[in-house]
Amino acid sequence: MKGLTDIPGIRVGHASDFDGLTGCTVILCEAGAVAGVDIRGSATGTEEFDLMSPLHLTERLHGVMLAGGSAFGLEAASGVRRFLEHKGIGFDTGVAKVPLVTGAILFDLAIGKATARPTREMGEAASAAATDEHVAEGSVGAGTGATVGKLFGMKRAMKSGLGTATVDAGGRVLVSALAAVNAFGDVRDPQTGKILAGARTAEGSREFADTLAAVKRGALARRAGFGRTNTTLCVVATNARLSKVGATKLAQLSGAAMARTIAPVWTTFDGDVVIALSTGTAEGEINTLGAAGAEALEKAILRAVTLAKGMGGVPGLAG
Repeated sequence: MKGLTDIPGIRVGHASDFDGLTGCTVILCEAGAVAGVDIRGSATGTEEFDLMSPLHLTERLHGVMLAGGSAFGLEAASGVRRFLEHKGIGFDTGVAKVPLVTGAILFDLAIGKATARPTREMGEAASAAATDEHVAEGSVGAGTGATVGKLFGMKRAMKSGLGTATVDAGGRVLVSALAAVNAFGDVRDPQTGKILAGARTAEGSREFADTLAAVKRGALARRAGFGRTNTTLCVVATNARLSKVGATKLAQLSGAAMARTIAPVWTTFDGDVVIALSTGTAEGEINTLGAAGAEALEKAILRAVTLAKGMGGVPGLAG
């Protein structure tokens, strides 16, 4: 399996700044994809999310841009639009074709260089690099500066990144997921409950502090002015045919994966979102698709941390 690109009509490309430790990931669906979204976090940074509303005029979008850089990173979406415009792809207004691109960002300014931000040129480069081959994972693209377990600050956090996975939903229906994991909480193996990556007891230690337990003991109350520096950005795609309402439900059902793998999750410090894309014509029952989407996203989140390399003085599981 190749990851999100297992879904026909989907191409993925990354652009990474390994000096400044930020980057962006672009998901192109040039023939158009029906999309829906579920927002659970309270600190989101987004662009053109109304495109995915069932009440919006347009039916399909042409690209999704995920980036670091906090709100500055939304600029990279302009590069995706410019790339698609040059290819003649977009919503036909009668006088010009306007590429419909939605975007979301995560906060990675506290690692690497705070002045390094994904730019329009980076968005265009990631689009030009997009392929339907195996998706690169780990500390790349939107996951370049991603970290997890930040209750006690970056010195006791761990490196995270980007992961992707595919699940066979039966009857030639596939559901794939991609996640850039920059969570406030720890990432746990849902099968064992074991923490894989998260806040550590001390700088240099590999013993976990257990963020959820620390929060229940009142750790947040003792940290006045805690920054909103987190977010897990997820994309789920299927070759099943869905309406915007169906895609929205797929996004909601798939989000169960975050509750299984991240603790605590959907906090006021996180900007967690799940975007769902439908590119195909296969027949799929929505609850089955949602179960497969949650499984795929669960695997993608775990891969995001297990494949992440240490960077910027923050240790990762992949070295």
